[in-house]
Amino acid sequence: MFCEQCEQTASGNGCHQWGACGKSPEVNAVQDLLMYCLRSIAPIALKAYELGIPNRELDRFTCESIFSTMTNVNFNTKRFSDAAKEALHFRETLKQAVENQNQTPIQWPEICSYQPNFEESLAEQGQQFALDLIQKASGNIDIYSLQLTTIYGLKGLASYTFHAYELGQEDEQIYRFIYEALVALDQPDLTLNDWVGLALKVGEMNLRAMELLDAGHTGHYGHPIPTTVPLNHRQGKAILVSGHDIKQLEALLQQTAETGITVYTHGELLPAHGYPVLKQKYPHLYGHFGTAWQNQTKDFAKFPGSIVVTTNCLMPPHETYDEKLFTIGPVGYPELNYLPSDENGIPDFTPVIQKALELPGFSDNETPREVKTGFAHNAVLNVADHVIDAVKTGKIRHFFLVGGCDGAKPGRSYYTEFVEKVPQDCVVLTLACGKFRFFDQQLGEIGSIPRLMDVGQCNDAYSAIQIALGLAKAFDIGVNELPLSMILSWYEQKAVAVLLTLLYLGIQDIRLGPTLPAFISPNVFKLLSETYHLKPISTPDEDLAACLA
Repeated sequence: MFCEQCEQTASGNGCHQWGACGKSPEVNAVQDLLMYCLRSIAPIALKAYELGIPNRELDRFTCESIFSTMTNVNFNTKRFSDAAKEALHFRETLKQAVENQNQTPIQWPEICSYQPNFEESLAEQGQQFALDLIQKASGNIDIYSLQLTTIYGLKGLASYTFHAYELGQEDEQIYRFIYEALVALDQPDLTLNDWVGLALKVGEMNLRAMELLDAGHTGHYGHPIPTTVPLNHRQGKAILVSGHDIKQLEALLQQTAETGITVYTHGELLPAHGYPVLKQKYPHLYGHFGTAWQNQTKDFAKFPGSIVVTTNCLMPPHETYDEKLFTIGPVGYPELNYLPSDENGIPDFTPVIQKALELPGFSDNETPREVKTGFAHNAVLNVADHVIDAVKTGKIRHFFLVGGCDGAKPGRSYYTEFVEKVPQDCVVLTLACGKFRFFDQQLGEIGSIPRLMDVGQCNDAYSAIQIALGLAKAFDIGVNELPLSMILSWYEQKAVAVLLTLLYLGIQDIRLGPTLPAFISPNVFKLLSETYHLKPISTPDEDLAACLA
């Protein structure tokens, strides 16, 4: 086994015996095989685009399949095996269509004929692809590093593209680029600069994907507004929804509308409470239960209702709650309840509802506690004049964006301590599950401006970018001249894609932690440090002093 795509890799050097995420060597190998099958489609898909042969079904399948190989999404070997078969069926069908339409015979790259033996162990066959890229990089560790950065960024890009097309938002240039990047992985003549450019192109495309997803969310559910969210439960039957997928949350809300069941969010779905359409249409969407993904085993065991995991991040489940746990979409785990989707991408949640009605639910009303969410770009920029005035009059000295992924590895208490030590004349913006290190802290206000503002999910890095661009325009300065510091935490591949987006935009002086990616070689990090002043976190006191200097 070889995997170093997440922050929690063993000893910071990659997982070789068993995944720190719970992924087995067998699952890892079959994921690698599926990715190779998708790479075998890419040259054909690009030729089909050139000939004007549409195949949007393949584009969507490719994104969902790549998404499923991300950390803590799917642990089910059979699902990956089935996806590999489907990928090859797509490939051969499209290849035939292209050859029928092309004027001359086509000499396809060798990879386009790759055929695994489904009668034998796919895991054994997939193991050969673990070090495939380093071989294609001819042993150049820096090119290999950028290849991994590109492919991990692609996984994040594919996930956001998946969420966007669920909401009817698509851009053909993103699909084309994904195939182009997959083709590049088989081009041994690309230089270090070529790979730097390709990694930054992932960031550019990811910005577009997040823009589409923002348009999908706001078009369907309205622009988020600052909203108070209960952290306490109320008496009655209950369903908990985890992950990121707001469309699937709404589908569940629709199917539970007349059942008397209260629906709670978990993890990255906390910002769903800020969308006015959801709150107005579905009063049984009540509150938020638990914190970040790595605390699932504790949170899920305590929840007295059924649970749905819509996307990443899924922890290997405990037997204390696996019977009440359901997965949908790209998420999977062996022998766990899986709900397939209909032709519109929506599951029948009847088993979830039945299980919730069988379970005891909450027996009482808990003492009220609350947090606020909904400080997306529209909400913040609508009061930009107040913010600007507060800066000009010295009431606000500095802004800190403290957010990203949470995780179980030691060192993440840094982010809690950092926010606790932020001076009273500074504002903290936060997003993604990294906020759960401090999301319930009462930091007060500066005038009418909250000192702690939850911008949203990890994809709402787009909102944070729009806030920064909007403020820079209002002050008539560049983004890097703003009194703004980014203190980011990362765990999985969506965070890699977001970081590449920030670098594509030329954002300087980002501090990244709790550790640097194992797949970033020393020379590549030196390049990023020299070009963008990207740096690892140190201590809260040292970093605060440097940011405020």
